[in-house]
Parts: sequence; C-alpha cells; structure tokens
Amino acid sequence: MRMIFLHTAVFLWILCGVSAEYQNVALQGRATMCTILDDYHWGFQSAAINAIDGNQDPEFIHGSCSHTHKQLSPWWRVDLLKPYKIAYIKVTNRDKYGSRINGAEILIGDSLSDNGNHNPRCAVITSIPDGATHTFYCHGMTGRYVNIIIRGKTEFLQLCEVEVWTNDTN
Repeated sequence: MRMIFLHTAVFLWILCGVSAEYQNVALQGRATMCTILDDYHWGFQSAAINAIDGNQDPEFIHGSCSHTHKQLSPWWRVDLLKPYKIAYIKVTNRDKYGSRINGAEILIGDSLSDNGNHNPRCAVITSIPDGATHTFYCHGMTGRYVNIIIRGKTEFLQLCEVEVWTNDTN
C-alpha cells in the first residue's frame, strides 16, 4: 500500500512539474496603433485596445475589433509591460474584407525603434479566412512588444483579437 502511494505521489509531482499552464498575457497589455478609423461614427469601435479585450467576435460593428485608416504600412502593437517567452499568438480576422491582412508580419521584441516595427519576425500571415482565428507558433521568442504590420502596402489593418500565449512565469 505504501509503495503505491509513493509512486502515485512521484508521478503526480513529475506530471505537475512538466506541465505548465499557458496564459494570454495580451489581456493585461496596452495596445496602440498607427491610426484609428475615426470617421463620424466608428471612433471607439476601431480602437487598438479592442483587439485585446478577450472577445473574438469578428463582426466589426459589434465593437470588438481594431481598425486603422488605409495607409502605407499600417501597424498595431501590444505592450505586454515586461518581456515574456512567447509560445504562440492567435489572431482573429474580421468577418468581412479578410484578405486585407494577407502578408502581415507578426514581430516580437524589446525595441520601440520605428514603433517596434524593426523587431524580429515570428511569422507572416499568408491568409486568414473571414472571421477565422489562426495560431502562429513563435517557438519561445522573447519580447515585451508584439507588433502586426502590413509592410510596404497601402491597406487597412483590422484585427478582431490578438492573443499572446506563454507559460513563462517570470
């Protein structure tokens, strides 16, 4: 009886030691972006913070998406307030005009040079269908800032949720 208890305790200790819980650290972050779609009725509905509100609703008019003006190299950034080792990032695209995000880069780092747009690249978003969520693995890249930029193209940047997942407990 004693031997079974000891093995069970060791097994549980090993299991608990190996598995760490992942958390979405973007929820406590501070978001900003190059411009805000602020024509007469969209203002708050297109704010940068909407992309880290924990709501994946892809319908823009519901007020949970961020949206820039159409411009050259539009960008969005979340400041995680301290560096984290990032496992993966999930991006939810808007339910309409989803092809606008094609070619966007996801960047991670500690620099604010050019608004953080010179940090190392985690991934390129080749496409995300309208209203869908895709996961991009960053393999432990470390950084305080996560940027999404459509570099070298005149476009709108619209994001309905950006989740930054880590099991880093620093």
